[in-house]
Parts: sequence; structure tokens; C-alpha cells
Amino acid sequence: MRVNVAFGKTGLPIDLPDGFEYRLLEARSATPHKDPPAAVDQALDTPIGSLPLRQLALGKKSAAISVCDITRPAPNRIVLPKVLERLEAGGIRRDDIVILIATGLHRPATPAEIREIVGAEIASRYRVENHNARELSEHQHLGATASGTPAYIDRRFVSADLRITLGFIEPHLMLGFSGGRKLVAPGLAAQETIKVLHSPKFMREPLAVEGSIEDNPLHRELLEIARMARHDFMVDAALARDRQIAAMFAGGPVAAHRKGVEFVSSVMLEELDRPVDAVITTAAGYPLDLTFYQAIKGITAASHILKPGGRILLMSACDEGAGAPEFCRMLKEPHSYREFLQQILGREVVVDQWQLEKLALVNLNAEI
Repeated sequence: MRVNVAFGKTGLPIDLPDGFEYRLLEARSATPHKDPPAAVDQALDTPIGSLPLRQLALGKKSAAISVCDITRPAPNRIVLPKVLERLEAGGIRRDDIVILIATGLHRPATPAEIREIVGAEIASRYRVENHNARELSEHQHLGATASGTPAYIDRRFVSADLRITLGFIEPHLMLGFSGGRKLVAPGLAAQETIKVLHSPKFMREPLAVEGSIEDNPLHRELLEIARMARHDFMVDAALARDRQIAAMFAGGPVAAHRKGVEFVSSVMLEELDRPVDAVITTAAGYPLDLTFYQAIKGITAASHILKPGGRILLMSACDEGAGAPEFCRMLKEPHSYREFLQQILGREVVVDQWQLEKLALVNLNAEI
């Protein structure tokens, strides 16, 4: 049996031996929209829980737009020009619009990657700047959440008159689903905020899992931070399997995101009637499998359908290697996964420890 798995930019054919029972489990794909630009227009002009974007821009002097970095396949080249068009039609000057690459603690986008993310024309005509989570002075302290998380958000976003996020909605290993509030925090947050959001307090919370925002404490935490940052308007895509736009959701950050989550849940999630002995999995190919750090999400997703003691085989291109220096150092430390999980409970949170923590938690009950 030959199947083609999502691997890097090209995919990878693999031959499976006879004598085993296989099931090809793919995310059910929504139908690509026949006219993606029209879908964006409709979402922006008839938003959910908000005035249309052009009306929101009236009387405003500046705008900040948070967009995904190179590790996310957001359809910015289709969506962003239409957002900018409405902001300028509403009276905001081009020089007073800043587009922020929401890197979180990822590395900054290179000039070539910025052109890939937003398109060459926008990159040359607008201010497109990287977020820098490691420089606290570039953030504004908004106070603390009810649970005590310090909220430091990029000053360029917070100080703008109109604050917008552009992203896409898919299942996320801790937040339930991506999109919306995630483009504020951790996307534009300082590392002092990101470390708390990725601490064992949230990483080991049983309700902070893929596919659910109901009673998800990390989802609630990010919503609170986004409200503190006065997040005004979100534009999120639901993507078909080939990364084409299936549907668009725009408007109020809570109401529009919830509608998008409902759509993605109804058309894309697949269920199994029983757990399995082994899973061959990927991180969905480029750009989601650029590093092993990102590819771990494929392992955590597979763990939910695996029998205790089962096996997971991850196939990931990892063209940029393991990940950031902090993550690589932790991978090389001489300890067992169980020892690592115990060690991090009694120390200050280290950048990127959370992804290794997720890997270690899966490893307790699976062979990877």
C-alpha cells in the first residue's frame, strides 16, 4: 500500500507492508471557496459582531495589523490587500499603518520571508516589522490577568487607534484552536508573558487540549489579554486541505472566532471509534514542519488516538533543524523525559521548554 504523506514542500510517498490493518485518517477537508477574494470582501463588509472594517477606520489616525510569521500558512496575500484598502478608504494614511509579524518567541522573519508573508508590493510600500519578544522595553505593561499572568504586549499594537489581527483557524495543541486572540498573545507578547502562558500550570491542564475552547483555561487567558490590549477586529480563514481558502470569518474577536471554530469543527475534524496500536503522522508539511520544535504538534495530535504503550512514527522534513538554540540545548541535556518533567516544576520557565514538555508527556505512554 502506497500513500503520499505531507512532508516539506513536495510530500513523500511511503510504502506500507502487507499484513496489517490500516486506516488512512485525514482531516476532512472543506470545499475550497470558488471565489476567495469575494469571500474576503463579504467577511470584511458584513462582519460578525462588529461594524464593517471601513466604518471602524473612520476617525482613526493609525492602525496596527498583526499577521502570522513564516511558520504558518495564512493567506495574507489575498486578505491583507483588502484590509489595507478599507483602512485607507476609512481615512487612515498609509504611513500610519504598521504590519507586525507576530513571531512570539520564534526568530524574526528575514526580508525574503517578509515578502513571502505579505507579498513584495506590500513589503515595499508599507511598514512591515518584526515583533521582538525578548526586548521588554518594546512592550506596554497592561497589568495582570485574573490568574496573575503579566500582560506585556507590543507597544506598536497597543498604541494604535485600530488593532486588527489576520490569521487562520485550525486545531491547536493547547488552545483548542488557533486564530483570533493568538495573534495578540503569544504572537505579540513579551517573553515575560509567553513564559507564563507556556508554564506547567497550563501545559498540564487537562482542558487545554486540541479541538476544544469550551472551558479551556488557556483560551480564556488569551481572550483576557486580548481584551486588555483592546483587540478590535479579527480576520481569520478556514483552509481546505490544499491551503486554499474555504471560508472567511471577520468581525468582533470573540463572536467571529467562535463562528470560525464552529465551522472548522463541523467540516474538518475526524473521529475514530477506537484507539490504535500505532500512528504514522506528520506535521502537515511546509511550513509547519520547518523544525522539529514545530513538528512535535504532529506527535501530540497522534497521541489522542493511540493505545497506552503504542507507537508513533513522525515524518517531518525539519529543513531548519531542531529549532531555536534554547530548545536544542534542552534536547541535548542528559536526562530522561520523566526527570525533565520533574525538574521543570521547581525552576523558572526556560524559553521553549513547553514543547519539550509536551513531547515528554506523550513519551510517558508511547514509544516515539
